[in-house]
Amino acid sequence: MDWKVILSSFGFLFVAELGDKTQLATLALATKTGKPLSVFIGSAVALVLITGLAALMGGLLSKYVPKDCVHYGAATLFIVVGIVMLIWK
Repeated sequence: MDWKVILSSFGFLFVAELGDKTQLATLALATKTGKPLSVFIGSAVALVLITGLAALMGGLLSKYVPKDCVHYGAATLFIVVGIVMLIWK
């Protein structure tokens, strides 16, 4: 295992996920149900599965698509999603 990659992934995702829709939805669900442990378990399992899928897809993409194309594609996708979120209220 490459601890540098593990720690940089953790740091990047931890900061990127602060205050995003996932945390707000989890907060709202825990407030609504009054069962924070159950909400935590469900949310954690969902996040682990979707992150595993993303890592698997990234591994496959790295074999067939140049790294620069993936970076530019991801950046473009973030910009497009941001614009859509600004327009689509």
